[in-house]
Amino acid sequence: MLNHAASKLATSPAGVLLLIGSFLLMALSPLPVRGQGGKKNNANVRDFGAVGDGVADDTAALQRAVDEGNGQVRFPSGVYKLTKPLVVDLTRVGLTSLSGRGTVRLLMAGPGPAIRIIGGHEGTAAPHTLKDAVWLKERMPLIDGLEIMGAHPEACGIESRGAIQLTISRVTVRRALHGIHLVVRNRNVVISECHIYDNRGVGVFLDNVNLHQFNMANTHVSYCDGGGVVVRGGSVRNIHIGTCDIEGNMGADGPPTANILFDCAQGSVAEAAIVGCTIQHTHKAPDSANIRILGRGKRIRKGVKGPANFGNITIANNVLSDVQVNIDLDGVRGVAITGNTMWKGFSHQLRIRNSTQLTIASNVLDRNPQYQELNDSQDAVLIADSSDVVFSGNQINGERGAAAGVVIERCRRFNIFGTNIFDCDGPELILRDVKYSRLAGCILRDDREEHKHSPPLVLIGGEGNMIQGNHLSRLAVEKK
Repeated sequence: MLNHAASKLATSPAGVLLLIGSFLLMALSPLPVRGQGGKKNNANVRDFGAVGDGVADDTAALQRAVDEGNGQVRFPSGVYKLTKPLVVDLTRVGLTSLSGRGTVRLLMAGPGPAIRIIGGHEGTAAPHTLKDAVWLKERMPLIDGLEIMGAHPEACGIESRGAIQLTISRVTVRRALHGIHLVVRNRNVVISECHIYDNRGVGVFLDNVNLHQFNMANTHVSYCDGGGVVVRGGSVRNIHIGTCDIEGNMGADGPPTANILFDCAQGSVAEAAIVGCTIQHTHKAPDSANIRILGRGKRIRKGVKGPANFGNITIANNVLSDVQVNIDLDGVRGVAITGNTMWKGFSHQLRIRNSTQLTIASNVLDRNPQYQELNDSQDAVLIADSSDVVFSGNQINGERGAAAGVVIERCRRFNIFGTNIFDCDGPELILRDVKYSRLAGCILRDDREEHKHSPPLVLIGGEGNMIQGNHLSRLAVEKK
């Protein structure tokens, strides 16, 4: 009876529809074991033999998860020990993400980076240079929610070469050599919500790299002895550092460096913005700086005269303090320094040399008694051997022990207006060998009783200058 009923159903219209539906459901259902390209669907590193107890060497198991998984490499909570780099060769394994959800530590107990990203992109960021194979197999490698801890003198965090759209988020790197190390060539790099903390080398290192489009936001880089964010050599364009806290990235006994250092002696950098950051510490390091840009060296274009290695730069709305020099520029072109607050520049608040096409406007250079004793930093301003500068709307207060509050020397086509310079131990302003410049609408005063006989303005040499409409604490202007 059952066989007869089944046979009757199969030959009925309803039965035919039921069979067709069953075949369609089977055809549309994913395979239970294998994924695209024959890779396993399950990319949980434990399923590839990783132990995650911080003792067992998980290098081989993690490498299998990258090489044989489906690209979504997931780390359950634990400490995963590595003795050599975990290599993500995008040209071979294809699209890849590494995710730990903030509860995972990679303990790098060998030399080199804990994670090495290798891509095959050889073009620019322009779409016509991007090969289809690169886009389909390599775009946007993700590293998210991992802690990397160095346990070897030469251990590093993350290294990338040849990648396009590398995205690093919610990652911590501690006690390594370099935190994030970008080399050779990369394009469109994003670093966000990361903590690069307590490392022996550089926090974020753009090391002789050809890199355009670099964005770092909402990230904490601190106590890295070789510098916070360092660009050295290479060709770098469109670099944006915003809403970050960058502090203490100078070893007290090491060579001069900076929280942010762009060193163009053997390369070139252009089109950069440093906006909305707090940048500070430590004045105990020799010649330390919060922002240092060295623009002289290899030129962007052959045959161009004057400072041309570094240009089109914005330094805006930052809070800067507690170093030898807050902003240090040498050989730089096309810079806007606006809306910053700075104090405790133990040598200088601003030191600018050999530069041109500058606008320095609406900055507060303060001596706040809440933060310092009366005589613990000089807080001076020096601008030398530079041309074509607008210096306006700045508030400068309380230089101690330097030649003057502001010294401008061997400069030309310099426009100073609407600026207040108050209560400096030396003169408020010295103009030395300045040519074809103007000083107008400024207030230069020291109303402290013990300084009532010191001149607010000293002129030394120079020619073709216009000085008018200023308010001085003494009528006398000293000329030498």
